[in-house]
Amino acid sequence: MKTSRIARETAFIAKNAEIVTRRQTRSSLTTSIRAFAAENAADLTVDQDNAVGSDSSSLSSIGSSGVSDIEEALVPSSARKRKRGIDSPSTTVTTASTIAVATKTSPRKANIKTQDGSPARIKKGRKQPFKRVVNDSGEVTIHPPANWQEIYSAVQEMRKKVLAPVDTMGCESLAEDTRTPRDKRFQTLIALMLSSQTKDTTTALAMNRLQTQLPPPGLTLENILSVSPTLLNGLIHAVGFHNNKTKYIKATAVILEEKFNSDIPDTIQGLISLPGVGPKMAYLCMSSAWGRDEGIGVDVHVHRITNLWGWHNTEEPEQTRTALEAWLPREKWHEINHLLVGFGQTICLPVGRKCGECTLSTRGLCPGAVAEKKKKKVVVKKRRRGQV
Repeated sequence: MKTSRIARETAFIAKNAEIVTRRQTRSSLTTSIRAFAAENAADLTVDQDNAVGSDSSSLSSIGSSGVSDIEEALVPSSARKRKRGIDSPSTTVTTASTIAVATKTSPRKANIKTQDGSPARIKKGRKQPFKRVVNDSGEVTIHPPANWQEIYSAVQEMRKKVLAPVDTMGCESLAEDTRTPRDKRFQTLIALMLSSQTKDTTTALAMNRLQTQLPPPGLTLENILSVSPTLLNGLIHAVGFHNNKTKYIKATAVILEEKFNSDIPDTIQGLISLPGVGPKMAYLCMSSAWGRDEGIGVDVHVHRITNLWGWHNTEEPEQTRTALEAWLPREKWHEINHLLVGFGQTICLPVGRKCGECTLSTRGLCPGAVAEKKKKKVVVKKRRRGQV
């Protein structure tokens, strides 16, 4: 069948108009998404204070623009159509009223600002590890890190200015003062067992539930022996690995009653023989419960920070303990754990170290000091379309 020239041209125009419409739809969709991002970029904030060992983050709600979902920013295609005519005025669509700037920084980089807001100058220190020197006669002489006393004193001064969770909720402070010495030692041991892979705040909460929700007189060896595993597990469910810790605590109570006269062991070997108790817990328990410093309790903070300072190069906490005990004065064996745990909770964080607030970085004493990563700017510009 023959087709007239007018019919062929009409079909060609209709086909091209359909293609243009589709292209405009895609462009309009992209424009709407960009407008949504620009209007809401200023209202999105990220809470970075609760990130390591220990922390959670949250996004603030979107408030000023009145748009809670991106679908609400997409305008239907019918609303985007414009009537064209001789008397129709030209229209201008602005995709963004302001230019939004977003900055991205690495979470592991430092916020290098001093307390007054001025930029802090970071000076990366040089590693000065302890050394073992063997003379001709075979005698071994230990030389401590050359600047360890300066570092130690600086950290002590910084710790005085900031209160850390370990200062108020550490395992040493969780035993009830009104209890007998035997019950206080037992509560200290239980607190240490609960603290593994758990934040201090969570450990304190679990200890409080044991002390107040177990039958009178509360957290004692006798009550742990008689309580059901189900109830005990429910009381400590907030701590990490609570199922295993329930088994360890129940088994430990039986061992203490049968082998240690219903008291905790007074030797490192005896403490390590208990289920779920390792060297770190044993040394901390000996120091806190019995008042004897027989070794250094090395946890992840002590292990990480002392390696960061270049005092030694160790891969495991037990290696760190051996290295520190070789030269650190014995009177500091007990306090170094509390000192560095609090330092690691407030300034030298596992993720996002605050080198700008640390005097070690500004004085060139920390080999691990890092500067802030250069910020990348993402700019959403104004776009105009539809002007005839």
